[in-house]
Parts: sequence; structure tokens; C-alpha cells
Amino acid sequence: MKRIVLVFLAGMSVALGSEAIAQSPGPRFRPDGQDADAYGRRDGYPACSNYDYVTKQRCRVGAFSHFDTLFPTRTIAAPKVPSRLMRAPTEPTIRYTYLGQTVTLDDYLEHHPITGFLIAKGDTILLERYQYGRTDKHRMTSFSMAKTITAMLVGIAVKNGAIRSIYDSAETYVPELKGSEYGRTPIKALLQMSSGVAWKEETTNLTDAKSDSAILSRYTVGQGPGGVIAALKHFNTREAPPNVRWNYSSAETTVLGLVVAGATGRRLSDYAREKLWAPLGAEADAKWSLDATGREVAYAYFNATLRDWARLGLMLAHDGKWNDKTIVPENWLLTGTTIAPTDTHLSFSNSYWAGYGYQVWLIPGNNRMFAFQGFRGQFVMVDPENKLVLVQTGARPANDYAADKELIAIFQAASAQLH
Repeated sequence: MKRIVLVFLAGMSVALGSEAIAQSPGPRFRPDGQDADAYGRRDGYPACSNYDYVTKQRCRVGAFSHFDTLFPTRTIAAPKVPSRLMRAPTEPTIRYTYLGQTVTLDDYLEHHPITGFLIAKGDTILLERYQYGRTDKHRMTSFSMAKTITAMLVGIAVKNGAIRSIYDSAETYVPELKGSEYGRTPIKALLQMSSGVAWKEETTNLTDAKSDSAILSRYTVGQGPGGVIAALKHFNTREAPPNVRWNYSSAETTVLGLVVAGATGRRLSDYAREKLWAPLGAEADAKWSLDATGREVAYAYFNATLRDWARLGLMLAHDGKWNDKTIVPENWLLTGTTIAPTDTHLSFSNSYWAGYGYQVWLIPGNNRMFAFQGFRGQFVMVDPENKLVLVQTGARPANDYAADKELIAIFQAASAQLH
């Protein structure tokens, strides 16, 4: 006899079939979405070229799912046999309350420019949706979700002894930074966005050639001469000692990428393939954007399919283990997703985030939850206690903080009751 379990959440209800290992027909696809014509539906959602997506809304859906065609990349090959993900026999019906109204997941997807949306628990996909003509074969770009991947590679390099200590300075492993402020900064401070080096993150202002973010972008993904090393030379003013002040900075992750490459003697993509992508059992090749010198742009532009983003989240939800193998050290994850009593500068009192860890955002709640976050609506949210993961890719307006809050509320409600 088939059993249906109806779970009522705080402000949200979910209906789940109990035979979670059964196979359903698969993901659901939709050719349009909110304001589809403005996002280029009539032209087949064009990727356009280079930085067109910054100023042209019609280019964003296409660009964010074809970013690996806009700029040079290196391939991170998937293994021959992918790890298996099961699929629930029916989608959960999700209702939640936001701003005094009870709405469904369909309402959420209808009113936000979301290209992909997936929820998984354990090793089972509960729902998988695509909009704007995107499919499960498209590689969705990460923007700053790549920062969390770079931090994972730091943790793996520490475990393997390539990086002796996160209290070492960056210049220990990157001679090109010797004598610079970033070179003198401890790796731990870089992991926690607390270098103290002057920087202003202005991702909405890439058209201003003098902004810090525009300079970094121009020298990295923009193929400027000298690549990441030349870019970092522009940022060499210390405003505070390390580990005192939190200040979000893509330059700090750029340094971390150099540290991993220097410590291991490997290209970042090659190290990611061996230590992360292959043991994860990814089902598709990933691609990572490069600068003009062939170095990976560590702070952004890791391009992968939605289910492989889910595999990354599920591995972290299992405390770094997947298919009975430890991929990311458990102690590293526990330390990097909690705030130590001595790191009070990482706790946020005036934000919908609880704080910041090792290149991850911490989600408020009674249990430990955290997220990868990327510009314009890219997310992987992880709840290790419930082995629950939410993946979203999108083409949202820049810095849509209300949409961030709504998505966090959905995940918090699900994590509170979905056992």
C-alpha cells in the first residue's frame, strides 16, 4: 500500500511520497519565465558576447548558461561513471508564507527570473525545474559560488600537507606576492574575508573602469595583460590588521586560488578534477574561466550543470563525504561553517545572514546551515543535519535582497520540519 506523508511546516506545507527511491519521469522544463521576452525569448535567449550581459537584460539568460563560450575556460572532466542520484516519485507541493501571504513554489518561480531550481535530500532529488528554455545539459555559471569551491580546495590542500598551516602568509606559496600586503596576509584571514587590505566590492558597477571590481574583472576574465598577478598589484593599501574587520572582497579569493596552485604545483582546474570532481562522481564536465596567463579566475565563473551543483551541496551536507569517501575534511567544514568565539567580527547583527565562514554565508537557524552565493541569484543552500540541499540559478536584477530573504525563508522552513 502506498503511503503519503503530509508534513506541515512553519508557514509551509510539503506533501512527500514515501517511496523516495522510485524513479519519476524526470525534471520539468518550461520555455518561458517571468518577463521572458525581456530576457530574450524571441531571439532564442542569446548569449551575446563578452560583457554584454552587464548592460543588456536580453543577454543574461543565455550568457549565464553559456558563460564558457564567452571567455576562455579550462575543462574539468567528469569521471566515466557518475554517482547515482535517486528521484522522488512525485514532486513535493510546497507552500510557504512570505510578507503575510501564503504562496506556492510555482508562485515563486512565476515571479522571479529563475533558470534552474532543485531540492534534494540525502541522495534523492525531490524536485528539479528549469525555465527560460534551459535544460539539465546547460552549464550554469557560478559567479561567486566559485569562492566556496576555492575554499574547499584550500581545505583539501591543508589535509594533504601541501599547505602546512592556514596561519602561513600567502607569500609562503606565492612568490609573486612577496612583500605585498596580500602576500603578508595569513591564509585564514583571506578565507574569512578579513585581510584588512582596502577593497570595495562593486559588482553592479563594472562599467566604471576605476572601480575595484571592474579592475579585477578586466585583468582576469577580461584577459587583461598579466592576469591575476597584475590585478592584485592595484590593491596594496592596508586599512586594518588581519582578522579584525570583515570586508567582502573577490580579491581575497583570487589570492587563495594562487595559494592552492602554488602549494600544490598544479593548475587549479586539474587539482579540482582530481580531488573534487572525480570523487564526487559529477555527471558532466565543468569549465572554469581563465585569465590571459592561463590561471583560473578563482573568485567566480565555475560553470556546471544543476545536478552537479546539487552533488557538491549534498557532499557537504554529508560532512564532506560522498559514496563512502571523504572528499573535504569534516573538521575543515565544521570549523569553516561556524563562528569561533574569537571571531566576533564574522557575526552579523543587521543582516538576513547570520555571518560568514570560510568563503560561505551562514544561514540563521537552530541548526548549522550555510550557503554558496553568487551574483544575480545563484545559490547552493546546505543543511547538514537534515541532509537537505537547495540549488538555484537565475538572472535576477543585481542585489535583489528581498528575493534573497524569500529564498532563505523557504529553506529555513523546510529545514525546520522536513525530516
